[in-house]
Amino acid sequence: MGSIMFEAEQKIIESAILDYCTDKDLPIVETKWAWIPFNGQWGISTSFFQLAARSFGQTRGNVPQRANEIALEVAGRLSGIEGFEKIEAVNGYLNVYFFTADYSRRVIRQVLEESEKYGHGQRLNQRLMVEFSHPNTHKAFHVGHLRSAFLGDVVARILDAAGYDVIRANYPGDIGLHVIKWLWNYLKFHKGEKPDKDITRWMGAIYAEAVKRLDQEPAYEEEIREIYARWDRRDPEVVQCWEETRQWSLDGFNEMYNLLDIRFDRYYFNSMFEKPGKEIVSELLEKGIAEDEGESGGAVIVKIDEKLELEEEKYRVMVVLRSDGTALYATEDLALARQKFLDYPDLVKSYYVVDVRQSLHFQQVFKTLELLGYEWAPRCQHLPYELVNLPGNVVMASREGTVVLLEDLIREATARALAVVKEKNRELAEENQLEIAKAVGIGAIKFPMLSRESNKVVTFDWESALDFNGQAAPYIQYAYVRANSILRKAQNVIPAELAADYELTKQEITLIDLIARMPEEIQKAARDLKTLIITNQAYELARAFNDFYTQCPVLGVEEPQRSTRIRLVAAARQAIANSLAILGITAPQAM
Repeated sequence: MGSIMFEAEQKIIESAILDYCTDKDLPIVETKWAWIPFNGQWGISTSFFQLAARSFGQTRGNVPQRANEIALEVAGRLSGIEGFEKIEAVNGYLNVYFFTADYSRRVIRQVLEESEKYGHGQRLNQRLMVEFSHPNTHKAFHVGHLRSAFLGDVVARILDAAGYDVIRANYPGDIGLHVIKWLWNYLKFHKGEKPDKDITRWMGAIYAEAVKRLDQEPAYEEEIREIYARWDRRDPEVVQCWEETRQWSLDGFNEMYNLLDIRFDRYYFNSMFEKPGKEIVSELLEKGIAEDEGESGGAVIVKIDEKLELEEEKYRVMVVLRSDGTALYATEDLALARQKFLDYPDLVKSYYVVDVRQSLHFQQVFKTLELLGYEWAPRCQHLPYELVNLPGNVVMASREGTVVLLEDLIREATARALAVVKEKNRELAEENQLEIAKAVGIGAIKFPMLSRESNKVVTFDWESALDFNGQAAPYIQYAYVRANSILRKAQNVIPAELAADYELTKQEITLIDLIARMPEEIQKAARDLKTLIITNQAYELARAFNDFYTQCPVLGVEEPQRSTRIRLVAAARQAIANSLAILGITAPQAM
């Protein structure tokens, strides 16, 4: 990597290195650039160790010494080249430093030119799928669904920003015992009723009521079995009821997704994969990969470790079909994985954002698909995450009806944010205060779930989530608002770039450095699949801007400082907005 802003100058250096190799009859080696750790000056570096090693051919030699000789000779050839402040050879490396003022101008210019696309990589023409959220229909949408939804959404946003073509997939659980219980309760006690405006709460209440009735009257279990039997034979009344009520659930989920600014390109449903899953089980049996556990119709299992001839237990035994012939999650997940690659044969990766407790399950599924010979199986990857704890150790179990519903969490977040917004900006109209409070509240919920390692439990805390002075979404949003305020006072006129130089302050240099590193951070987040890289970058950017805001006057200084600082404020605002956009968090115009 290097700096795209200095691409022309880099090519001059690369051409000089090529000429040097030709003159010295040395092998041609690709020049690879890396950033020099920032210490008040910007620069890039390339190593000559590979070239030195290859220059010896089959003979042995002192590679570090030869690399340093090459670096010194190349640096000598580049003496006096325009566009760089300093070029030096250090221990086998060629270090190239930019002029601070020139680099700063180019960073700001690039941000303002690229606008909302700043930081994004070039399109790679590589397709990825991220499957996330997967709530169960006929139940409430509760906070237990949130981390998968937020992580999956932001991983998809990061990959898209890095240049990939991303398919966002959802896999709701639309059939199973929970749905049968719901249908039984609805047909027996609520037939003909329709949901009110709070769809998911209404659906969840009917499910919780079904569980309660069954606990109080076990005799109802026979009726549940009858509904299941009617479903299995596709009884028209049950199927029609299921189709209509499933759509109610999906409509309710879409309301939640719209509120959270989450979208999907493709829906798969577990009801689609029972039959295809059983076909895969038959294939596993035919190929001798799976075996029937009992002589007269036991469960069908795959002894994965045995098939892989592993000496130590790793994958254990996976049950792929129950003894009564019914499908399991594994049955359906085998078919789902296959269907994804049938739909999109060019998928480079298929990611599953699912709770860490399913880690062994996915290892077994993916390895079984490998045993079946599917060449794409290694391209399936589980992205596990840990759970979220709410204040008071609230239990999130929809069976009891004791869940914390998402809409309740958002309502509380909005109310808490509204109190702060009213205190900070009493002049805002009430409807604007409410709109801003909702943006701040939702951001406050999202940020803690994105700013931790996904394999760490998140303990949600209102005070830290809504902190306007700490590592939280409101702090970053407020930095954006501050930048916006300065630009409003400047009539939103961005001055032309001035050639005149002045000595940049420490705060300006730090802010510009963080803005400049945004493209690199996005690529790193995409490589590591870590949302916290973006939350950290957004926070550091906001903190640097706040330091600049308090130490560097903008509108009251003379030229060229005034114009340069207005341009820097505009660039910082854009970089903060782009960071928030990748996190799926709104950048409010006022707070």
